[in-house]
Amino acid sequence: MKYTVDKSVFELNPDIKFGIIVGENIINSETGPEDEERLRRAEAKMRETYKADEIRELKNVKLYREVVKESGINPNKYPPSVEAMFKRIVKGGQLPLINALVDLCNAVSIERGISLGGHDLKDIHEDLEVRYSRKGDIFLPFGAEVYEDVEENELVFTSGNIVQTYKWLWRQSELGKLTLDSNRVFFQLVGFDYEEGSSLYEAMKDIEELVINRFRGTCRKYLVDINNQSIEF
Repeated sequence: MKYTVDKSVFELNPDIKFGIIVGENIINSETGPEDEERLRRAEAKMRETYKADEIRELKNVKLYREVVKESGINPNKYPPSVEAMFKRIVKGGQLPLINALVDLCNAVSIERGISLGGHDLKDIHEDLEVRYSRKGDIFLPFGAEVYEDVEENELVFTSGNIVQTYKWLWRQSELGKLTLDSNRVFFQLVGFDYEEGSSLYEAMKDIEELVINRFRGTCRKYLVDINNQSIEF
């Protein structure tokens, strides 16, 4: 299977980088006390560090918004999901517990201030691509049973013509959601720097450690950028 980022995406920002981790033989579970403790600790630190009106100025969030706006999507109406999540946290909200894999991915996203999506590969049957939407693309909203047509020329993450993430980083599909049965997972992280100490580098390292040590799986890591726009896995 291939994962490709269309060259038009790099015209929006040539520094954008996609960190890909393919985790296999994962053994997911209900959220344990240590899992919840990590999530709550990450939430508490974010509350202590930022105010709600400062979230948009976080480096990655600010750059996500710029890419979204440059692509033609209104980031005020359709903000990156991490922006909404971070604002919810700093306003005093707690994320609901889903399962260990989801909750620990959320913890890493909060700790590193980065967009991090996990997609169950059992629901993905065609090549993956980040591109502008075209006629015939469809989207199954989270919790829904009926597909919706997708407007053309919007930035999306797709498997064939089935959109996995709508309006780029705004909403994930019902397809590919992580459950207790998820054992093959495609993780997509989005950053703008990749060196030791950067949010993307460290978040990928965190996910790799979780897959191997917490979930007893194996993983392969890839970096997709302007110089390497496609991978096979």
